[in-house]
Amino acid sequence: MPDSRNVPHIDMFRSPLSRAKGLGSARAGSKHWWSQRLTAVALVPLTIWFIWSMMRLTGATQADVADWLSSPVRLALMLALIAATFHHLQLGLQVVIEDYVPQEGIKFAAVLAIKGLCVLLALICAISALILGLNP
Repeated sequence: MPDSRNVPHIDMFRSPLSRAKGLGSARAGSKHWWSQRLTAVALVPLTIWFIWSMMRLTGATQADVADWLSSPVRLALMLALIAATFHHLQLGLQVVIEDYVPQEGIKFAAVLAIKGLCVLLALICAISALILGLNP
């Protein structure tokens, strides 16, 4: 049997509630936090690019926009913007629901509905961008 004096106490940085529930960084919390931060960082340049591009396309026809989006780089940036936006939206809404909805059943249903809706809307936007960009 190992000597307990030589074994470091790993739980010293965890709260009593966290130790009682068995939660902590080994669960999904840190992954969720990092995903939210990474999508936020990715959205800064993508949003600036999108706003700048839309300002340049003010007054353009649908054919002009389709021609603009037919560039592989622009289409890839648009798809990245769509993916990052809806993933960031889903992560943020999930945190709000988990923090403020006390009933577990309603919380589960709401998170599931938010995830499904975000996936559906992202697919609609991505398919629209692909149709517009691949068929100028």
